[in-house]
Amino acid sequence: MFKEITLMSRLEAEEELAYLAHRMAELDIAYHQQDSPLVSDAEYDKLKRRNELLEEAFPDLIRPDSPSRKVGAAAADGFGQVTHSVPMLSLGNIFTEEDVYDFMDKIHRFLGIPENEEIEMVAEPKIDGLSFSAVYRQGKFVQAATRGDGAIGEDITLNIKTIRELPLELKGDDLFSSSVPDFIDIRGEVYMARKDFFDLNEKQQRDNKKVFANPRNAAAGSLRQLNPQITAGRNLSLFAYAVGRVNGATWTTHSGFLEQLKKWGFPVNPEIRICHNTQDMIAFFRDMTQKRSSLPYDIDGVVYKVNRLDLQERLGFIARSPRWAIAHKFPAEQAMTRLNKIRIQVGRTGALTPVADLEPINVGGVMVAHATLHNADEIARKDIREGDTVIIQRAGDVIPQIVRVVLEKRPLDSVPFTFPSICPVCGSHALREGDDAVTYCMGGLICPAQNKERLKHFVSKEGLDIEGLGQKNVELFYELGWIKTPVDIFKLEQNHGLEILNLEGWGQKSAVNLFDAIRSVQKGVPLDRFIYALGIREVGETTAKLLANRFQTFEEFYSMTKSVDAISVLTQIEGIGAVMATEIIDFFAEERNRTLLDELLQNLTVLPDEGEVKQQTPLTGKTVVFTGTLQKMTRSEAKARATGAGAKVSSSVSSKTDFVVAGESAGSKLQNAQELGIRILSEEDFLSLLDVAKKTGYDNGKIERG
Repeated sequence: MFKEITLMSRLEAEEELAYLAHRMAELDIAYHQQDSPLVSDAEYDKLKRRNELLEEAFPDLIRPDSPSRKVGAAAADGFGQVTHSVPMLSLGNIFTEEDVYDFMDKIHRFLGIPENEEIEMVAEPKIDGLSFSAVYRQGKFVQAATRGDGAIGEDITLNIKTIRELPLELKGDDLFSSSVPDFIDIRGEVYMARKDFFDLNEKQQRDNKKVFANPRNAAAGSLRQLNPQITAGRNLSLFAYAVGRVNGATWTTHSGFLEQLKKWGFPVNPEIRICHNTQDMIAFFRDMTQKRSSLPYDIDGVVYKVNRLDLQERLGFIARSPRWAIAHKFPAEQAMTRLNKIRIQVGRTGALTPVADLEPINVGGVMVAHATLHNADEIARKDIREGDTVIIQRAGDVIPQIVRVVLEKRPLDSVPFTFPSICPVCGSHALREGDDAVTYCMGGLICPAQNKERLKHFVSKEGLDIEGLGQKNVELFYELGWIKTPVDIFKLEQNHGLEILNLEGWGQKSAVNLFDAIRSVQKGVPLDRFIYALGIREVGETTAKLLANRFQTFEEFYSMTKSVDAISVLTQIEGIGAVMATEIIDFFAEERNRTLLDELLQNLTVLPDEGEVKQQTPLTGKTVVFTGTLQKMTRSEAKARATGAGAKVSSSVSSKTDFVVAGESAGSKLQNAQELGIRILSEEDFLSLLDVAKKTGYDNGKIERG
């Protein structure tokens, strides 16, 4: 599916990074918000690793909406929102024993600790459940939330209180009378034991209700109920394993914190082990691999964490994951089945996506019947044909991937699959553009599949967010012929108001609420949401916000797209490359799109963007150069902390340099800085600026530890 990175051009890398950002955002929403994963863990990890490798090879192409900068997905509708005291971050993944050695080598190098010197690690089973944050004030439980997007989660306070294992009060003891902090944010995982999962599904079947695909989905679906009584009826369990913000910590190691959790009454996984070297870590992984099937709960790997908290603090973070912890994932589970048919789906952008319809089979306790085939190249590379016997794999989720074809079982009358050159929905030509691996329908607005999906995108939560006009109602009104373009939405009451009142399931109240919601949107749509709603290829939420912040009004943005230097203007915006800029300009160059826009602007008001206020530190936006040998940290650590405080780190001195941090034996860079009159900082000066940044909450001091 993927091209060798060393053979890729910058343009190809930029295009693929844009695709990965868009695709993984879709997968995050399905997994974290809807408890309905679209791909296997293994496939998701493959995309994530591909993104990481591309960013390593092309660091200047890292996007603002990169998956490496994001955690989970935004809180879903129906729940109150909770801002985490400290962001709930994700972990990086490794997959081989060689990766474990590499992980530990990087820690030693970053800290400047010799390889033969021990760094104590804690190894824990990675529970396959739903992450939570529980806040205690003066020892009393007050609030709980899901991970959400890492910064804001869903309020599940009433739901989690139904889990008997959650202590509602933390009590000190004689030895540690002050062991209950004034404030502490404890993190952990809610899960459903296998026995409780099977019992729940049996009950769901008896009641003719939806059965759950696996224990993780069952736990997430049960905890995220709007009615806590439903949660109370499900047997959920939890393990605690981390801490966010805490006032007055009395421990210095992660293992010490875990012991304190036990004293407070929290369940802590009994399999956790302290490791003294890399061999111990690998031995733990092998042990968990053997025990995996006999454990009463699902795990999908193990987690390694540096034990000393002061070393965790020094190591800090890479984007949205810590340097001091990593998840070592289990290999995917596999099974053999028959591929009955290759079906082509057409999406909003016109992309033709092949899907394999499989003979249903149980893989790791989950019945699976479909697999994504990605594109024509993937089918050709693996020579996948209808009627083939195939090996599929999954790692905890529903839709697997096809690993390979079992050629010895191939039917004698088998023929290679021919990818369509005609759209199966509208009959328009379907083409591949340049080196793009994806085939697109050229039907545009005349293609019903694209048109319907574009309408759904237009009114989505991230777009115009019209209450009462969800996906089902868009489909209904589309099939009735009442909504064919976005403009028709604003004429719905005028043209079909009485007809809607007579629809089954509709009444005066629901119809009036819908029309009120449409009128409310007409009065004012934020610029970034309007740009996103237009469905421009490659333009997601983050890019839409960048554009809104840069141009302030839609009129200015629209006018810019018609100018001769539009490409240059757009590519000067950090996070927007040539491919994305071309897509934006091409969208507005299309006459039908311009006509539609003119009609839309006659029916609604697009509000100007008010900009974003960013917290400032003494290093925000400053360009810093390091030279010489630092005594209190390695060069890598210094660069990481400078970046974490908002600075840009450069390798060379120029007139644009703000500070040069000079250690011992500083060389030509120091001389160049002196000649240019650039401010020179000692290592102590630099540490003082970091302390100021930390007090603002901008630096890596606000972290989730444990």
